[in-house]
Amino acid sequence: MSTEKTAKKQKTFKGPEFIRKFLVSLKRRPHNIAFVVFVIAFLIYALNLTHISHTTARINGPGMGIYGFVTMLASFLSLVCYLNIFPKRKPVNKPMLILFFAMNIAVIICDYMYQSVIAEALNRTVNPINYEDYIGRAFNMLNVHMLFLIVGLALVITLPIYKKLLKMINTSIAVESSDMTEIELSGDE
Repeated sequence: MSTEKTAKKQKTFKGPEFIRKFLVSLKRRPHNIAFVVFVIAFLIYALNLTHISHTTARINGPGMGIYGFVTMLASFLSLVCYLNIFPKRKPVNKPMLILFFAMNIAVIICDYMYQSVIAEALNRTVNPINYEDYIGRAFNMLNVHMLFLIVGLALVITLPIYKKLLKMINTSIAVESSDMTEIELSGDE
């Protein structure tokens, strides 16, 4: 009697099959959500590297080249590090997690320092740099890059919370019930 009540309470997924498969894959590996955010952040920076390079060449402020280099290198290495944080069927790799957070914090600091050098060069009283389109694009891109990194770090921190919420989604398929007495075995006569 109790199994009938639980079967009635349990709702099955009603919707397209590809959405169900997507939800099942998210339930199995919910850390992929944060990984997608970090890949998008890396692509934002890497695809706008021309603006960063032109801005560095035009302003030539102290440390701009190092900030850009550290940002690019640490962004790439943090993606590789993230892939090693969550091994299959093993607990979280804590040293990699710490290294991952350290690299992303370094990237955020470098982005901020690069922006401050741009702002200082544009607003200085002696020999200010003329505003160019690529300088504005680099400045705005760094804001977006930092925002994506902060959102990604927040997703990693809150992973246990939304992992439990994803587990609550029922993605089972309704299967037709069959009576075991109707099955005829070929060996029984």
